[in-house]
Amino acid sequence: MCGIVGAVGATECTPFLLSGLRTLEYRGYDSAGLALLDASGALVRARAKGRVSELERRVAEQGVAGRVGIAHTRWATHGVPAERNAHPHVSRGLAVVHNGIIENYAELKQQLQALGYAFTSDTDTETIAHLVQACLAGGNAFADAPAADLFAAVRCAVAHLEGAYALAVVREEEPGCSEEPCLIVAREGSPLMLGVGEQGHYAASDASALLSVTRRMIYLENGDVGRLTREAIELIDGQGQPVAREVVTSSLSADAVELGDYRHYMQKEIFEQPQALGNTLEMLGGAGRLQPGIFGADAEAIFAEVDAVLILACGTSSYAGMTARYWIEQLANLPCSVEIASEYRYRHSVANPRQLVVVISQSGETADTLAALHHAKAMGHTRTLAICNVPESAIVRETALRFITRAGPEIGVASTKAFTTQLAALFLLTLLLAKANGRLSNESANDGVDDSPEQAFLTELRHLPVAVEKLLALEPEIEAWAQRFAHKQHALFLGRGHHYPIALEGTLKLKEISYIHAEAYPAGELKHGPLALVDAEMPVVVIAPNDELLEKLKANMQEVSARGGQLYVFADGCCGFEQGEGVNLIRLPEHYGLLSPVLHVVALQLLAYHVALVKGTDVDKPRNLAKSVTVE
Repeated sequence: MCGIVGAVGATECTPFLLSGLRTLEYRGYDSAGLALLDASGALVRARAKGRVSELERRVAEQGVAGRVGIAHTRWATHGVPAERNAHPHVSRGLAVVHNGIIENYAELKQQLQALGYAFTSDTDTETIAHLVQACLAGGNAFADAPAADLFAAVRCAVAHLEGAYALAVVREEEPGCSEEPCLIVAREGSPLMLGVGEQGHYAASDASALLSVTRRMIYLENGDVGRLTREAIELIDGQGQPVAREVVTSSLSADAVELGDYRHYMQKEIFEQPQALGNTLEMLGGAGRLQPGIFGADAEAIFAEVDAVLILACGTSSYAGMTARYWIEQLANLPCSVEIASEYRYRHSVANPRQLVVVISQSGETADTLAALHHAKAMGHTRTLAICNVPESAIVRETALRFITRAGPEIGVASTKAFTTQLAALFLLTLLLAKANGRLSNESANDGVDDSPEQAFLTELRHLPVAVEKLLALEPEIEAWAQRFAHKQHALFLGRGHHYPIALEGTLKLKEISYIHAEAYPAGELKHGPLALVDAEMPVVVIAPNDELLEKLKANMQEVSARGGQLYVFADGCCGFEQGEGVNLIRLPEHYGLLSPVLHVVALQLLAYHVALVKGTDVDKPRNLAKSVTVE
């Protein structure tokens, strides 16, 4: 949510700031702005409602330029999308950009107004700008004496903040001041990283924004405050002590975040799934046995002690967890519960010290999931595991075990390849828990051809990228369905067993990018209420794999047909369905047993994408949504 970019260097930084904002626009796009110190050291600012392209036009008109600056693209939390609420916010010669939420901003605002500070926006961020200025001034409730410099003033200010923040602050040069121009940064709860460059230093809320200038990065820890100049980086930790953070060379490349020949990032990321799955499963190689070490050095000992699994996640990641629940209980014979992270931390729950707590997040910075992890650890849960796409993220750093999905950067707001690689990781986890629990018996395998069940499952996993590649060839058939969907206002999705969470994920994709209202149900629940909605105008999407529940699913479909409903069935080739009156059928290339959800969800992603294309919505940047939800 929201994107921050900052720079201090030897060259004019406006092109970098604007390029960084374009890269981060998936994180927020209701307004954008930047502030720089011009050649005379004066602060200049440009802001615009809407997309970064509008800000670029303003910058060109105003001729804004400088070697030190900050920029921001916003996803509204406080105040409507409007230029007055766009960042940066200023106070008497200094400017601030901010990601996160300041929970005590109303109290701070009242105190600052009493000191004579005038507010021109509805945001919590403007409170920070005036608070830093009050610390510079001194002689008030926030600071007895004036802060020595901007670095000290920001350290003073953050001591009064409650909530989550990533900050970047610049201040115009005072006449006669010889202090070197600098950029001040601070982090608590919201991600922020620094770029170490040849011609200067940089800051951003996402590594992708830095790739055009450097791959050498420093990931700030909670409580860190930093001063960046052209020549140096100085860091102070949460206890006020100087600290050195490791410089990491990012494995990302600038090409990874380029659109290429695709129409949208979502389409690109759907078609990258075979490669993403192959990369995620690369460690399997030609091995005939799974090694627990792929989840961490202590995984074998921890898995041997586990007697239950708790999965914490939000949104799409929670549906990955719900799918895994079926796998874990069936193969590993361990009780598994899945909790929405934002609910878990606010209800009374009973701790089980032997439970494995699994947190799932694409970004690794999802605020609710991170808070749920902290809550679980506070309750005594030490057996923790992160499944995440970003190796340097907060969630990964705070768990005992970790598995990094290698999906690569995901720019489209509607998650695709992050979801399928999460499923692959969770299936690996299931197999290792089953192995630790002595449950990889011959009866567990999908067939008896391989020497052992473990080898059979490994063979299926290795073939998964090929199976997804075959499914993508169905795009023209799915595109034809989209023409019939586009003018509908509602849709039902049905699934049974471990395909019910896939139905939920399918409805989420359709809602996110086409704005069609859709609901998912276990197919057996149809007659307990949802059937009342079925008529000729209500499309009913059915996930119909050839499994033990197929005959029951066929009976549910008859209930729809008997009421004039229109069925859209994704079936395996051997399911015995026929296209006909009221039944639209697409046959998937092959049945894939327990891993079938991975194939079916790709089909549902394509359906949502093409429906959105027909409707003409903004596929990559759906209204009201942002990619990385780093606030509660």
